[in-house]
Amino acid sequence: MASSAPTNDRAPSVHGAPENSRRSTPPPQDGAHETSAPFRDRLYDLTVSAGSRVLRRVEGFVGRASLVGDRPVHDPARHPGHFAWTRRLEENWRPIRRELDAVLEHREHLPNFQDISRDQQHITDDDDWKTFFLYGFGHKAEKNCARCPETTRLVESVPGMKTAFFSILAPGKHIPDHRGPYKGVLRYHLGLKVPRQREQCRIRVADEVRHWEEGEGLLFDDTYHHEVWNDTDEERAILFMDVERPLRFPVSLLNKTVIALVGLSPFVQNAKTNQEQWAERFAQAAEPKRAKPDAPTTDGPTTDGPMTDGDPRPRRAQASNGG
Repeated sequence: MASSAPTNDRAPSVHGAPENSRRSTPPPQDGAHETSAPFRDRLYDLTVSAGSRVLRRVEGFVGRASLVGDRPVHDPARHPGHFAWTRRLEENWRPIRRELDAVLEHREHLPNFQDISRDQQHITDDDDWKTFFLYGFGHKAEKNCARCPETTRLVESVPGMKTAFFSILAPGKHIPDHRGPYKGVLRYHLGLKVPRQREQCRIRVADEVRHWEEGEGLLFDDTYHHEVWNDTDEERAILFMDVERPLRFPVSLLNKTVIALVGLSPFVQNAKTNQEQWAERFAQAAEPKRAKPDAPTTDGPTTDGPMTDGDPRPRRAQASNGG
């Protein structure tokens, strides 16, 4: 296995484990308040740092109250009462793949992860990790969900689902060693589009190395250090989800409160705004171009059509809606 990159100790994203990408241009921002930008940036960074410290303190309670154990990689079959939804997704992976393929027809208009959540920049700063969000920490991306109704229906059926999006890694992409911010959620990957050289497209979680398979899921705790490689010449695409960890009461209530507060935090709200801008951009780009109707003309004969009263020239044929 390839050696691990040095761990980056900067506060991680509330969205959990990211994946690397060539630098892109974010949606245009309002320049009316440029003088206050340094202050806002500093406040943002302080909020992220303080929030991360709080999340780390809560983690101890969460790990001890887990109903499914505390390990790097989870086997859903060991806890069917909590993870029956994984089988439902895997049985329906082909409809999800079809909706992914339709999205990928417009991949050049997809945002990078750091375009949505800027705190990912410490692990990805290129164009090799694309995203298509359906949900982000409980916030629904309405336009994107409308484009993928079957996938949306399936992810909405998952108990405690907080985040769901298509994650697309370009050939050669490497995501350096990092960890997620909070043990109160578990990470799930459903393989949708996997390179033929599966062994060269892999994820390491703690000391375990796994490969994606189309139609198969991977459930893990992203607070364990992990790293991703796509050492192939094909892209890899998955359905990426975060779900609430099953916990004993009253820690389960504490966990729901923490997750709700994170969803209201500045970094999630900022990501929500970015996502809405990118979703609008994508919708406009993916909208089929409507051909302008031909201007009416009387020049030149046609081969069919009724004759006009007193006019020896036939009328131009009407376009049919049936063809």
